[in-house]
Order: sequence, then structure tokens, then C-alpha cells
Amino acid sequence: MKFLAALSLTGLLLQGCATAGGTAPAKVADGALVGSNGMTLYTFDKDAAGSGKSVCNGPCATNWPPLMAAADAKADGDWSVVTRDDGSKQWAYKGKPLYYWTKDGKPGDRTGDGFNQVWHTATP
Repeated sequence: MKFLAALSLTGLLLQGCATAGGTAPAKVADGALVGSNGMTLYTFDKDAAGSGKSVCNGPCATNWPPLMAAADAKADGDWSVVTRDDGSKQWAYKGKPLYYWTKDGKPGDRTGDGFNQVWHTATP
């Protein structure tokens, strides 16, 4: 029982590090950036790299949910944080905000790649 409590505490501490900039907010799987849930991440051509903001808001963000960042998340290397129109924070890689696609059903799906010729699988 003590082992399970220690394991739970360790998990919480690791989560805290990830949200405070201690580790990358995404990983690489099969050549693509994926979130902690294993789902593919995407970039949007209409987002200007390095602008510090996302142009995918409202209905766009309903279909393309942002990779959210904690309010206190900090930039680290290729990772930066952009402020969304509603004041929330979103992760960006090499200046490009990152999103999930609601129609991907399972880890490894990349059904959003090439959507409307403006959405692309995020790659390292």
C-alpha cells in the first residue's frame, strides 16, 4: 500500500515538472510529435511562426483543440508558450502552436494531415 502511495506521489511530481517547463510537453512517435496521450499533434499554416499567438480560436479550436500549457509554463529550447485569445496558454514548437484533431480516433492516427491543405502533422 505504501508503494502505491509513493508511486502516485511520484506521478504527480512528474506531472508538475511537465507543466512547469521541466520536460517537453510532447514526445516523438513514428516521426511525429504526439501529446502525452499518444495522439498526433498538428500545425496550422495560418499561424505565423514566432508571432506568439494562435489564430485558431472559437469553432476552429473545437475541431482542432490546442495543446494547452499551464499558466506558469516556461519556454525551453524549441518549446515556447503562446497566449490564446481567451488568455489561456498553448504550447508551440519552433514558434508554431500545436493542436490535436478531433477526428483522430486513436494514437497513431494522422487523419488531419493535409486537411484543407493548411493542417500538417507536427514533426521534430
